[in-house]
Amino acid sequence: MKRYILLLLLAGSLSVSVWAKNLAEILKEIPELEEVTPVTANTFFTESFHVKIRQPIDHQNPSAGSFLQRVFISVKNTSSPVVLVTEGYGADYGANVNYINELCPILDASQVVVEHRYFGPSTPENADWSYLTVENAANDHHRVVSLLKPLLGGKWINTGISKGGQTAMLHRVFFPGDVDVTVSYVAPFNFGVEDGRHEPFIAKKAGTKEGRKKIKVFQKEVLKRRTALMPLFEQHVKEKGYTFSTDLNAVYDYCVLEYSFSFWQWGHDPAIIPSTDASDEEIYEHFMKIASPDYFSREGLARIGSFFVQAARELGYYGYDTRPFRKHLSIENAEDYLAELFLPEDYKVSFDASSVVKTREFLKNTNAKMIFIYGANDPWTASGVDLPKREHFLKVVQDGAGHGIRIRNLDEKNRQKVMNLLNAWILAETPVSLN
Repeated sequence: MKRYILLLLLAGSLSVSVWAKNLAEILKEIPELEEVTPVTANTFFTESFHVKIRQPIDHQNPSAGSFLQRVFISVKNTSSPVVLVTEGYGADYGANVNYINELCPILDASQVVVEHRYFGPSTPENADWSYLTVENAANDHHRVVSLLKPLLGGKWINTGISKGGQTAMLHRVFFPGDVDVTVSYVAPFNFGVEDGRHEPFIAKKAGTKEGRKKIKVFQKEVLKRRTALMPLFEQHVKEKGYTFSTDLNAVYDYCVLEYSFSFWQWGHDPAIIPSTDASDEEIYEHFMKIASPDYFSREGLARIGSFFVQAARELGYYGYDTRPFRKHLSIENAEDYLAELFLPEDYKVSFDASSVVKTREFLKNTNAKMIFIYGANDPWTASGVDLPKREHFLKVVQDGAGHGIRIRNLDEKNRQKVMNLLNAWILAETPVSLN
């Protein structure tokens, strides 16, 4: 209660001082905000700033140290709604003044993009993996909201795509009063390191029966042509400078196993798959277009390796069904592949399901307003949220769509459902207050 009163007083004092000072000056006076840099805004916004916020590495133990987290602020006006983008990875795009989240024009809103801890420049020095938790990340976002909400007084909407959508949901789980509405795109809610729901989805639900059969035939063809295609594969790896934590034959196998997941995730049309009488070059070119070994390389991990630490510990991931290809594979099975291929050698961890339990209970009991958007062909939809039927929840699954589904490419019926709720929720009532 005391904290809430202080925030109200701060909000009141800032609303008065804003007449005497511009927003840049006010931001620079907030001790936790460092390196406040005004930048030229695009024509949609009136002001933009690149900011670094001093965050505790461990919000439960401030003595553990701190790090600087990148935040990109673009203001429509100080009373507009605010779209809080809870990015799940690095947020270089936030530095591009032309970036506008799709919700901003819909809601005539300001925008705050937060880079996730342990990604890009928002990585602590000598980072300790034990502090990379969903609870600490949620606290990061809570701190951002606490610092900026007194300045930006409209309704707040948190949103993210894929892991960012998962991050938005988890922010709401830990701090339901931070925002008025959550819009989560293609967000998984996995129950384990190898969740188990993705494999049967790919085998029986994604696309059409004919499309699924065509994909499996192609995967087998790539394995059967290993001798002919491996020189091309080796040359590709050499030219790109990729290195791996396992041998190249195993990497080849994993690329084949990844092919079906990647194909459906990114919304490809089975009509583009070469037939079995295509040349080696045609087969190989298509194979690399869908399932490049970059994904399994140490070089790829340099960009997103922190994610796999989170996946192994709390966020979960997907497995591979090797049974249809067993006689053509060089690997015995794909169990524990995440630890073998993606985790630091000295990092050993068991999956902690406590945030899964907490999220289930939250979704069961909350009255928080939340929208979840999925593509019917996206394998991540297999582990999407399962919501009770409540008027404050909306889950949209767009037929034929993959991981790229957004409000703008929903069909008219689904888009209208989303727009009607957003308008009702954002235009009506008063903004929530911080808990």
